[in-house]
Amino acid sequence: MGVRFKGWGTAVPDRVVTNDELSQTLDTSDQWITERTGIRERRIGGSAKSLGVLAGRRALAASGYGPGDIDFLVLATTTPDRLTPATAPMIAAEMGLTCAAMDVNAACSGFVYAIRTAYGLLETGNRRVLVIGAEHLSRWVDWSDRNMAVLLADAAGATVLEYDPDGTDLMSFRLGADGNAADLLTCEHGGYFQMDGKEIFRRAVRVVVESAELAMADAGIGADDIALVVPHQANIRIIQAATQRLGIDMDRAIVVLDRYGNTSSASIPLAMGDAIERGRVKSGEYALLTGFGAGMTWASAVVRWS
Repeated sequence: MGVRFKGWGTAVPDRVVTNDELSQTLDTSDQWITERTGIRERRIGGSAKSLGVLAGRRALAASGYGPGDIDFLVLATTTPDRLTPATAPMIAAEMGLTCAAMDVNAACSGFVYAIRTAYGLLETGNRRVLVIGAEHLSRWVDWSDRNMAVLLADAAGATVLEYDPDGTDLMSFRLGADGNAADLLTCEHGGYFQMDGKEIFRRAVRVVVESAELAMADAGIGADDIALVVPHQANIRIIQAATQRLGIDMDRAIVVLDRYGNTSSASIPLAMGDAIERGRVKSGEYALLTGFGAGMTWASAVVRWS
């Protein structure tokens, strides 16, 4: 069975919050944040619905299809607008879609989880699936907590996946989860995001490397064959450590966290959209999509760009 990416779209709020602005209310500085995270600024505003609608519309326009051509909408989000109903049906209604729609929550691994879900939906008779990653993380940030306030931000990214019997862009997947690590990154009902940063760093590098190596092996390729790494945009040190252990030069990794911060399930499509816009991925080349998140979850996928 084959699946093709038919269009990508991204959306970010207009409001830019710089490190210098945060240093006015927090015991931090631009230098401290940049050196430890790689983040220089982030976008704040909107909602999972509003950002998801905008990214979804742009992906649909880029694909050349209309609302009636989509058979299913899968939304990856950690921050739905409400506990219930799910945000996906509201996005679908706003976009004029009349198809089935549902949310998927695998935290920062969510977009690759949603792609894997869409792949299964296409295997069972659907023709086209719209996959969106959208987050409104700033709503759940304690802005007096410098450990989390400097990291999280809002954004959305989307793509259209289409069944193709003659070829495929998706070469392999490796997904996993370990609920024993659930307390490392949490947000309770009515609370704020909290994280054990040191332990997350240690585990994140390990699971990213392991799942990426397995995904590449499943695709029958090695690190030298990867033209572009599209990692979850959590921390520049994690990206550097993971690419080094994989034997992939950092200049082959797309990095947008300096401009957008950590946008959870929106970060991989946001980075992929940037790579496409800059012409960094070409037909026939292999890209590695890889991420990790609360849960603890992880996911890697090898894509052969067409």
